Amino acid sequence: MCLGIVPCRSTIGAVCLFAMGSGPALAGPSVEVMHFWTTGGEAVALNAVKDRVIAEGVGWEDAPVAGGGGDQAKTVMQARIAAGNPPTAMLMLGQNVIDWANEGLLSDVDAVAADGNWDAVLPAAVRAFTKVDGHYVSAPTNVHRTDMLWASHAAFEAIGADFPESWEEFNALAPRFLDAGIVPLAHGGQAWQEMYLFEAVALGIGGAEFYRSALVDLDDETLRGQTMTAVFDQLAKLRGMIDENAPGRDWNLASAMVIEGKAGVQFMGDWAKGEFLKAGLQPDQDFLCFRFPGTQGTVTFNSDQFAMFSVGDDRRDAQVKLASSIMAPSFQSAFNVVKGSVPARTD
Repeated sequence: MCLGIVPCRSTIGAVCLFAMGSGPALAGPSVEVMHFWTTGGEAVALNAVKDRVIAEGVGWEDAPVAGGGGDQAKTVMQARIAAGNPPTAMLMLGQNVIDWANEGLLSDVDAVAADGNWDAVLPAAVRAFTKVDGHYVSAPTNVHRTDMLWASHAAFEAIGADFPESWEEFNALAPRFLDAGIVPLAHGGQAWQEMYLFEAVALGIGGAEFYRSALVDLDDETLRGQTMTAVFDQLAKLRGMIDENAPGRDWNLASAMVIEGKAGVQFMGDWAKGEFLKAGLQPDQDFLCFRFPGTQGTVTFNSDQFAMFSVGDDRRDAQVKLASSIMAPSFQSAFNVVKGSVPARTD
């Protein structure tokens, strides 16, 4: 899931860098946006960004890099930076913004932030990724919940089962799905998807304090303890629910398995909603989403951000308009309806 003037979404492999300049040619300033939002649902959401920027009189140069987690886009971006040719902006996830800011490669949009009162309207958890060393260096589009379970209504009807609320109930469904010729768990065997699955299981099995102790504080005793063993035991059970074609599969192709009723569920962030809606499915009728087992009352999240690279004065005005457009309340609302996430703004 990264959006930026040159990023990869939700998702990585051979790099596909497409021709720039898909937006209309304008005499005024333009932004080159690198991003990885290339699936159907993501493309719809991206158009909301592009349309808003063009309406502000800014040309849009599209620089997509296919690959759901943004790893491929990061590789392309690094090559661009090494060549002294960074994009105007790039889609990144929160922590990456901090990393690049600490390298001194990002410029600020402090004036836009001050005019828009970003200090007041952005929650502290998002602002931590957006404002680095006292300067706003990116514009957040949203907040994504990463630990959701997406289900095919038709698949559950086929086995006559209720939706699970615990790991025991979930594990008991697998043989019933298999007997009905349905893959229990649609999954893509890519590094970022494996990590999301691991993190979600860790939170679901151990709870928030265990998650923080193990994965944030890296406490040795927690990492070696019985709860971590239980996490891997559950991951082993999930591995038995995944079909043999999973390695290398893109996340949206796993979503398609649920959309088509070929798989029962998919563990994926809330951005998956865009794929279900793009396919014409109706929530609560054709598909459902619910919390990962054991995560009631807790949330893991990420925030898509357009990071602003240090560029020449000829692109600064366009960069400012991009940041202003992204943080406009009307845009935040319209964008997140189609993206499946919630606005970065609290108002």
